[in-house]
Amino acid sequence: MAGLTYAQAGVDIGAGEALVERIKPFARATERPGTMTGLGGFGALFDLRAAGYRDPILVAATDGVGTKLRIAIETGLLDGVGQDLVAMCVNDLLCQGAEPLLFLDYFATGRLDVEEGARIIAGIARACEAAGCALVGGETAEMPGMYHGGDFDLAGFAVGALERGTDLPRDVAEGDILIGLESDGVHSNGFSLVRKVAERAGLGWSAPSPFGEGTLGEALMQPTRLYVRPLLEAIRAGGVHALAHVTGGGLTENLPRVLPEGLGAMIDLGAWRMPPVFAWLREAGGIAEAEMLRTFNCGIGMVAVVAPDRLDAIASLLGERGERAVLLGVVAPGGGVRYEGRLE
Repeated sequence: MAGLTYAQAGVDIGAGEALVERIKPFARATERPGTMTGLGGFGALFDLRAAGYRDPILVAATDGVGTKLRIAIETGLLDGVGQDLVAMCVNDLLCQGAEPLLFLDYFATGRLDVEEGARIIAGIARACEAAGCALVGGETAEMPGMYHGGDFDLAGFAVGALERGTDLPRDVAEGDILIGLESDGVHSNGFSLVRKVAERAGLGWSAPSPFGEGTLGEALMQPTRLYVRPLLEAIRAGGVHALAHVTGGGLTENLPRVLPEGLGAMIDLGAWRMPPVFAWLREAGGIAEAEMLRTFNCGIGMVAVVAPDRLDAIASLLGERGERAVLLGVVAPGGGVRYEGRLE
């Protein structure tokens, strides 16, 4: 009887090596001051002094893309999920006041398709470059029996730094102003409910989008917005007391995470209009307003808590950098988030 090989067990080492060679140029394009090693080693080195830090504190974050990947797998729309992965991590680092420096990915699949893998990791690299952080390594795991068909999963790991004593949140006070930065759609949260709404509406991913151009799948796969460069500039300009990345839990659950005990948020729901995707989700799913606000970003992907005397300067800076900012409300006594008006 002939001996078995790893390939016969479903793992193609050659495909893994081919993918590494394909993605090396993508990783090189993300190099930044502080990068010391390329792909291929057992670990990655990074020089914080070369990156400009004197007394740094490291900040780490990890996240995934969630069940949005189910739509990506079923439609073959893979080019944006890399940005979703990076954005979910680096936007979180911002909320601590940290500059993203390096990123690693974990890509697990049942059968490695080099072309598909390259598309996914190319998207990760593009997002890293846009966020100013280096793609320094990762892991590609081919695991037959764990994942079936074209299924795959992604996880991301980001490390950033800040100078000691500059971490956020800090100095949040009653009367601080809440600035909302608009989202680019659903981003990467709430997709289990999104998929249930589409099922209830009897719509497949190839159906015309009921709220925009193209197919439903194309409209829903709009990637998560990267807020890094404009918000880092705003932080360094002074007056930003806190940032809240509006992910799972929506405004209702995420904003209180950056407010001190005894203070809450008053938000005017009439300050912005929901993008059409959220209006469709609400109507097609019969979703109550409170459920919308604690599941989806509803059009606001990041909230900045700013000093009143810095409001005009920060709002102007963000507008000049291409961010669509709205005045949401204020920090007020109490706890949690209180809403005025209705989502429109």
